[in-house]
Amino acid sequence: MMFGRSERGKPPVEPVTLKILVAGGFGVGKTTLVGAVSEIRPLRTEELLTEAGRPVDDTSGVEGKHTTTVAMDFGRITLREDLVLYLFGTPGQERFWFMWDELSEGALGAVVLADTRRLEDCFAAVDYFERRSIPFLVGVNCFEGAARYPADAVRRALDLDDDVPVLLCDARDRESVKEVLVGVVRHAMEYTAEARPTVST
Repeated sequence: MMFGRSERGKPPVEPVTLKILVAGGFGVGKTTLVGAVSEIRPLRTEELLTEAGRPVDDTSGVEGKHTTTVAMDFGRITLREDLVLYLFGTPGQERFWFMWDELSEGALGAVVLADTRRLEDCFAAVDYFERRSIPFLVGVNCFEGAARYPADAVRRALDLDDDVPVLLCDARDRESVKEVLVGVVRHAMEYTAEARPTVST
C-alpha cells in the first residue's frame, strides 16, 4: 500500500491538555455534566447523604438527592485531535470548599453551573473565580419544570460583568455540554490574551 507524503511524513500530533473546573452549588448537576461528556469512565467520589449531615447540608430544593461529591469528579474529553480537556468537578457543599484551592491550581478556566430555582447557591463559586482572576462561564442547567429565564436576566441577577458568557444548557446532554466547554475555552483564551502585558518598543 502506498502512502502519500502527507500521511507518512506527518509527525504525530501532540495534543494540548487543558484543565477546566466545574463548580456550583450542591445538587446543581456537576457530576452529571462531567459524566455526560467524559470519554473515559468518570472518577467519582460520591458518598451517601446521612442523617448526621442534615444540620450542615442544605438539601432544600434537592430533596431527592441521596449522594454528594466529597472530593471531586474527574473526566476527560477530546474536543479536537490537538485539544484535550481534563474536567474537575468541585464539591458543592460549604464544608468541602477547602479543596477548591488545590483543584483550581493550573486551571485554564471554569464553568459555574447554576440552577435558576436556587440561583444564590452559585454566588460562592462566582465570587471565588472573580477574586482569583480565573476566567469562567456560567452554564444555566435547565431542569425540567424550572422556569426558563433569558441569559441577560441571569447575568443581572448574578451581577456579572458584561464579558462573562452565560449559556443555557442541559447537563445530561453531551452536545449541550460540549458547547459549554468550547465556550469556556474560547473565553479563557480571550481573557488570557487581554491580560497579557504588551511589550512596547
